[in-house]
Amino acid sequence: MSKAPKSNPSVAQNRQARFNYAIESTLEAGIILAGTEVKTLRAGKGNINEAYAGPMGGELYLFNAYIPEYQSRSPFGHEPRRPRKLLLHKKEMRKLMGAVTRDGMTLIPLSVFFNPRGIAKLSLGVAKGKKLHDKRESEKQRDWNREKGRLMRDKG
Repeated sequence: MSKAPKSNPSVAQNRQARFNYAIESTLEAGIILAGTEVKTLRAGKGNINEAYAGPMGGELYLFNAYIPEYQSRSPFGHEPRRPRKLLLHKKEMRKLMGAVTRDGMTLIPLSVFFNPRGIAKLSLGVAKGKKLHDKRESEKQRDWNREKGRLMRDKG
C-alpha cells in the first residue's frame, strides 16, 4: 500500500495581488528550480510578493522571487533573486507574451505550490492594474461581506 506524497496547498502566496490587480484569468505553470531551492520551498520559506513574470529571450521568466539559500553549509548554493524559467506550452506562451506586450496586461504570480506528484508549480494570473477608486470599492465590498457574516452569525 503506497501513499501518494502529501501536497502542500501553498508554499508562498502573493496576498496583495488580488487587491492591486484585477485578475482576468489564471493558469498553472511549471518552474525550473535548483535542488536547494526545492528544499527551501519544502521548508516553507520563500516570498513572491514583489515578483512578476515577463518575457526574456523568447521565453517567460519569473523575476524578483525571493527563495533564500538552504541552511546547510553546502557549496552548491543558489542566488536568492535569480530569474527562473517558466515551463509552458508554446501556444500558451505566445498568447501570454502577446497579452503582455499588446494589451498592457501583467503576469502576476499568485502562489507557489507542490502538486500531488511533488512537482513545484506556479499559479500565474493575467491581470490589469487597478486604479485607486477600484481598490476602494474592493475594500468596501470586503468590509461589507465581513459585517454581513458577523450579522448572520449573531442572528443565528
